[in-house]
Amino acid sequence: MRPRGSPAASGQGRTAGTFIDIALSHLERLGGMAALFLRSLAALVEPPFPWRREFVLHCLFILRHALPPIAIAVAAWGFSGPGLQAGNFLLTFGSIDRAGGFMVVAIVREFGTFVTATVVAGVVGTAITAELGARVVRGEMDALRLLGVDPIRNIVAPRILALTLTMMGLDVVALLFGVFGGYLASVGVLGGTSGAFLASFNANATFLDLAASVIKVGIFGMLIGTICGWHGLNVSGGPQGVGRAVNRSIVGCLLAIFLVNLVYTQYFLAARPDVGVFR
Repeated sequence: MRPRGSPAASGQGRTAGTFIDIALSHLERLGGMAALFLRSLAALVEPPFPWRREFVLHCLFILRHALPPIAIAVAAWGFSGPGLQAGNFLLTFGSIDRAGGFMVVAIVREFGTFVTATVVAGVVGTAITAELGARVVRGEMDALRLLGVDPIRNIVAPRILALTLTMMGLDVVALLFGVFGGYLASVGVLGGTSGAFLASFNANATFLDLAASVIKVGIFGMLIGTICGWHGLNVSGGPQGVGRAVNRSIVGCLLAIFLVNLVYTQYFLAARPDVGVFR
């Protein structure tokens, strides 16, 4: 046995201490984000509502900057991914007429929501972190508090609400473009028929699929707004700190999207096993 004061023992102690510090730091960060979300929720439902104009402006900002890349990305993925690659697989077994049903699984339930969330996190979420961080660095947040203006009520809360509601609408657009991309691949390239594609799609698509997809994207919107808002409000280290906060916010958003998508999908399939039946 090594003596307590040996270099190996002290090194192990430092390593354990480092892991504990990292775990506590992450827990503190998660607690801060949860507190920010609860404060924002309270600000949204408590009159008066000074955030209404900021909410409308940010909805327009999201639509203007996120709609084109989402439409292009989802349509391209629907054409090349489940459209061509899965379509070629189905064509091998003479089942290209089932391509429409596969679009429900690939686009409506999963990748339409995932692409929508990642694009919004990269385009809008980073902009929120950079904007809030720049205001913190310039001292604007402290000035607002001195004037009696709550930054969470007037700035952060409307952005979280705008992300949540606008992303639900963007998800519907993404699903339309994604299914259309798969339709072009299946019918225009692989030789399927429109009737077979639509019949298979309608046989497998339900209102529950659409509702579950929209609700999941709404949850993603709340997460993106909260994570990016917290990182923006807690910037330190001047302009360089803003850049670090942006990097951390996008990584945090992607991790949250992956984890929530995993849990949400497992719960959805367990609660409604009938949606897993391919018709």
